[in-house]
Amino acid sequence: MDLRLPRMRGLLRRPRRVLAAAAAVVVLAGAGTWTAVASDDPPPVRRTDRLLPTGDGVRLDTSYFTDGSAGRRPAVLLAHGFGGSKADLRQQAESLARDGYAVLTWSARGFGRSTGKIGLNDPDGEVADVSRLIDWLARQPQVRLDGPGDPRVGMAGASYGGAVSLLAAGHDDRVDAIAPAITYWNLADALMPNGVFKKLWAGIFVNTGGGCGRFEIALCRMYQRVAETGVPDAEAVKLLTERSPQAVGERIRVPTLLAQGQTDSLFPLGQADAAARVIRANGAPVDVDWIAGGHDGGDMETDRLQARAHSWFDRYLKDDEGAATGPAFRVTRTGGVDSTDGQAQLRGASADRYPGLAAGPAAVPLSGREQRFANPAGANPPAVSALPGIGGAGGLAQLSSLGVGVSLDFPGQHAAFQSAPLTEDLRVTGSPTATVHVRSTTDDAVLFAKVYDVGPGGAAPVLPAQLVTPVRVEGAKAGKDVTLTLPAIDHEVEKGHRLRLVLASTDLGYASPAAPATYTVSLRGDLTVPTAPGVTTAAAPLPAWVWWLPLAGLAVALALLLTGRRRTATPAPDPALADVPLRITGLTKRYAGAADRYAVRDLSFRVEKGQVLGLLGPNGAGKTTTLRMLMGLITPDEGEIRVFGHAIRPGAPVLSRVGAFVEGAGFLPHLSGRENLELYWRATGRPPENAHLDEALEIAGLGDALARAVRTYSQGMRQRLALAQAMLGLPDLLILDEPTNGLDPPQIREMREVMIRYAAAGRTVIVSSHLLAEVEQSCTHLVVMDRGRLVQAGPVAEIIGSGDTLLVGTDLPVEQPVVEKVAALPGVASVVHTDDGLLVRLGTDGTAARLVAELVRLDVPVTSVGPHRRLEDAFLTLIGGSA
Repeated sequence: MDLRLPRMRGLLRRPRRVLAAAAAVVVLAGAGTWTAVASDDPPPVRRTDRLLPTGDGVRLDTSYFTDGSAGRRPAVLLAHGFGGSKADLRQQAESLARDGYAVLTWSARGFGRSTGKIGLNDPDGEVADVSRLIDWLARQPQVRLDGPGDPRVGMAGASYGGAVSLLAAGHDDRVDAIAPAITYWNLADALMPNGVFKKLWAGIFVNTGGGCGRFEIALCRMYQRVAETGVPDAEAVKLLTERSPQAVGERIRVPTLLAQGQTDSLFPLGQADAAARVIRANGAPVDVDWIAGGHDGGDMETDRLQARAHSWFDRYLKDDEGAATGPAFRVTRTGGVDSTDGQAQLRGASADRYPGLAAGPAAVPLSGREQRFANPAGANPPAVSALPGIGGAGGLAQLSSLGVGVSLDFPGQHAAFQSAPLTEDLRVTGSPTATVHVRSTTDDAVLFAKVYDVGPGGAAPVLPAQLVTPVRVEGAKAGKDVTLTLPAIDHEVEKGHRLRLVLASTDLGYASPAAPATYTVSLRGDLTVPTAPGVTTAAAPLPAWVWWLPLAGLAVALALLLTGRRRTATPAPDPALADVPLRITGLTKRYAGAADRYAVRDLSFRVEKGQVLGLLGPNGAGKTTTLRMLMGLITPDEGEIRVFGHAIRPGAPVLSRVGAFVEGAGFLPHLSGRENLELYWRATGRPPENAHLDEALEIAGLGDALARAVRTYSQGMRQRLALAQAMLGLPDLLILDEPTNGLDPPQIREMREVMIRYAAAGRTVIVSSHLLAEVEQSCTHLVVMDRGRLVQAGPVAEIIGSGDTLLVGTDLPVEQPVVEKVAALPGVASVVHTDDGLLVRLGTDGTAARLVAELVRLDVPVTSVGPHRRLEDAFLTLIGGSA
């Protein structure tokens, strides 16, 4: 498909429809906060924050980014993923703004600082909000217009944000191009595929949203009803379908770049395939990109994907016919492991047209007699394919592509049909299919179909991408032929390997019938696998060492002759720091390929025994990068980290004194809590007596739950089990990254008590968290970072009670021009809006008396002036309101 055609705006967009009356009459207004975003790359980006009312009682928290240059330019709306907020998009928004776009981000209803209930992209809620935001963009002097009230605008977003991009393009004809990623076309099909309830992902969805009460009441009731019965009903399917892009698919006629994850049991590749087929049939350009990652983990290829989306907008929003938008179809393939860093090596394969999921079918004969197997009472124990919510933390799905399987099928609970060893390599690209005959002792049968790659010599079978297809067979008592469409994958089966079709009666991620039953299954033909022969992998470049090794050898030989051999070694321990848990000096880490852009820059601080240190900062501040360097996972470009006097290097022995809880932990659900911890400790290779298992468990406070299977644990119990795992061996330094994510207030209080108890014995805890009120109660000291730099460090009480920050109460809202005048006053370092008035940080030459006099002169309606007393206020002041 040639993407360099002249712009066909009139052909790709339908005639303007009358927008909903509510969207047409609402006037968007709100107090704004302007911030100059610091950057090492010119031009600087300006950001304005506003709370915009929607007219139905909801207020949307928005940020508007431009580079400050003159003239009009296209606009881009960036939508966040489920459970996130506009803060997640700041870096991408700044990049687009520097590239000549006006960018608007916002927190969807129920997330971030926005109000309202979560409607799962309700056309009358979240989708109508997008039209209101487009109305606002049309009034901005920086935005290019195609007509009165019609800005040139594109949309991008991942997951939840990707779906609203598709929906907005179907509901509002002013949207001109979209780039949705890892999202759904039909949410009912994603959460209830083939009539089977995807219970674990649905539960994670609701939990991530903050619980059922945070959703619209119809959604909450629907979820509770289906979760209780385990069977999707027609009303539930109708409700979710109406809020899905499929409902307006025939009206999406704009250039669309679809990126979908290969390691994604939530929104698999079939969702993007359905979208591509419909939108292309509407006459719009569509490119499809299968990335290596997904909701189950793996490499999200963020930089490459964002660069491609930016080029997509350059082509279809800026009319740049020379913009390289990429091939019509691209798939990322894993080519082994890089021995230097243990990361999967990724290569792209492409085609000049999207092949779909059934191109180049090849028949693979299977053998196997008719087989009988059981659906156990209560559907327990369940087979394991993907581990929703856990696989992402450990990249378990990515391991599958490297030949490491984590799947489990119980004897007597599945049937298996297997091919002969393949006589040549076979690349499967798309959805395999097979037809089987199913008979059951009950009318309703649920089966889970999957295709394994089985290596020779008894090698463990591998389930590609950990994907499985559920199917509900109604009327199975009389027997029925069922055609199975297996999950879409891109996987190479090597010569000598076999393909194994398995049909199981249970799966951990899904709801199965609780009544015991016996299923009888037989084959009705071959396994058909798509090969997509038009997709070709780019030739691998010659390894760099082919070019540099001879020159490097010559240089080394010359150096040895001139200076003698030099050895580099880890710096010697510093005896003066032997009792200091952590000292960081001049720590610096640059972004890959950007010598003048920093993730962390010249960071220095020190942590003492017995402290609970809170590491604070907005998204992109460098907190996670700092923690990864502290744990020896990545190497700093400059500076030094010393733990108990020892310099940190990958694999440094002193790291045995460090425990870490980062992005959760992966547990085997069928094992008990104690068994999971014992298995983990054995994997470290350290003596059992060094685990101090009982002490760690006592601090974590799990009690009798340790004997229960982890699958029965609440989210709070899982978090405490993960914390106990980090505390095994009673490390002197414990690092916790967002340990309270997903917990309710009582669980958060329990986690706080665990941290305090642990530090009370003379050990040290470092915790990174966004919950400022919780940090204020649990931490003794703080380190505040922003854009990679240290902003302030010290005891919590000292930072909260800092005399250089004043809370100015006002009886009326202060207009933005007046706020800017206050910020420009001599002796004023920064000013931030609060619900109560203004938060003013004084400079070194500022005084409260002078500030009050100037406020009176500016006619600010002052009612009170005093030092602030909340960590949230201090945090916003320190970072200039950029969180």
